[in-house]
Amino acid sequence: MSVIAVAAAQSYPSRTVRIVVPIAAGGSTDVFARTLAAHFSDAWGQGVIVDNRPGAGGMIGSELVAKAPPDGYNLLMAYTSHVTNPSLWTRLPYDTLRDFTPVTMVAQVPSMLIVHPSLPVKSVAELINFAKRRPHELDYGSSGVGTASHLAAVLFAQRAGLFMTHVPYKGGVPAMYELLGGQISVMFGGLTTAFANIRNGRTRALAISSAQRAAVLPEVPTMAEAALPGYEAIGWFALFAPAQTSGTVIHKINAETVAMFTQREIRERFLAQGADFSTSTPSELNDRVRSEIAKWREVIRAADIKPMKN
Repeated sequence: MSVIAVAAAQSYPSRTVRIVVPIAAGGSTDVFARTLAAHFSDAWGQGVIVDNRPGAGGMIGSELVAKAPPDGYNLLMAYTSHVTNPSLWTRLPYDTLRDFTPVTMVAQVPSMLIVHPSLPVKSVAELINFAKRRPHELDYGSSGVGTASHLAAVLFAQRAGLFMTHVPYKGGVPAMYELLGGQISVMFGGLTTAFANIRNGRTRALAISSAQRAAVLPEVPTMAEAALPGYEAIGWFALFAPAQTSGTVIHKINAETVAMFTQREIRERFLAQGADFSTSTPSELNDRVRSEIAKWREVIRAADIKPMKN
């Protein structure tokens, strides 16, 4: 690195930083990005903006950051599609491993396996037995083909040896409405969306997709505890920069993200989204990306999942 480049990295940031969110405003990814932007702006005394660039399963926004200058002024708030897109699409406009520098994990969001109360099952084992006796008869919903909720259900079906019928929706909320109405019987729903309907009895929770139980629903077992050892399917959110971004810049962004979560109000804001705030080193994030690309490649190929055309 040249003397000029070193000086620029040490003075970072000296102008407005942009966090690209590759989906529309309003969801958890957007909320997390805006929380980070506000904190970074206060900490650095520079403007930090959020730029929503939705489309193509997150690829439009991701490509924008992949091809941006590696100076730390364009960051990507990626979500689970970052590691599933390489297997869903035959060609990407970037290389997921080569064209990004990992910065830090930000949050993880588990799903709840929930069923309509009319379904005569009260445990994962009972659901598996019920579904095995009725191959293809049970309909399960998701927030769309290839989304985290869809892949969590596919992984469940593969591990349990089930055949259920997938009904994709344009988002988790429409899928939840259909479950509440009895149009579908099963789904993996985000913890925040599912929580109120579990508590009021409009849905029945059978398991959580993470390796640990949820603090707000400690009575609900993990999938591994309930029936499928080793099962884990978690939606996650993380910051990336363009490849070749200075290590000094990456360290500064990482350290400020870690510092943000020392604030109780920030932690509570993430918990309100059903998220576990979760930072990491760049190296740990890199290892996770590689591991999950391999994991979901196997799941997607075995199920022959193809992305829906808009």
